[in-house]
Amino acid sequence: MPVLTTPAEETRYAELQLLALDCARHGDTATLAAMLRHGLPANLADPRGNTLLMLACYHGHAETARVLLDHGADVDRRNARGQTPLGGAAFKGDEAVAALLLERGADVDADNGAGLTPIMFAAVFGRTGMVARLQAHGASLRRRRRLGVPAAALIRLVGVVRRWLPGRRQR
Repeated sequence: MPVLTTPAEETRYAELQLLALDCARHGDTATLAAMLRHGLPANLADPRGNTLLMLACYHGHAETARVLLDHGADVDRRNARGQTPLGGAAFKGDEAVAALLLERGADVDADNGAGLTPIMFAAVFGRTGMVARLQAHGASLRRRRRLGVPAAALIRLVGVVRRWLPGRRQR
């Protein structure tokens, strides 16, 4: 006989899921760790496919991301837009999060939509430190985005444009 839950239990479970997503987004590692120890799925995702790990990484919470990975979160799980946690970290320029993800085996050349790899995200948004970190970790400079532009050309183009735009600082 299947175990049935009451409407009140279903409501409470939905509330706990929202709480967990907020904990990941805000870096509340202690609360999230307790929830994981009590059976919360490490790959829980919001309706847009953003997992707890994606939210922690995108918002710069390396310790929260570490706990999630320790509990079995998928390092390369994509959201509904095809983006990976490493792509989010590259977009934001968070080198500590990127270092953790790379250490845990993230795909440095994952297509994050339209053929864009994490190094391409980093280049487009002027994250020069991130570009260097991803290059050092073996990111391909030959991969091409869907329009045929290789990563190396994109990095050079962004560098040229940034030199022409006064007041733009390097990150």
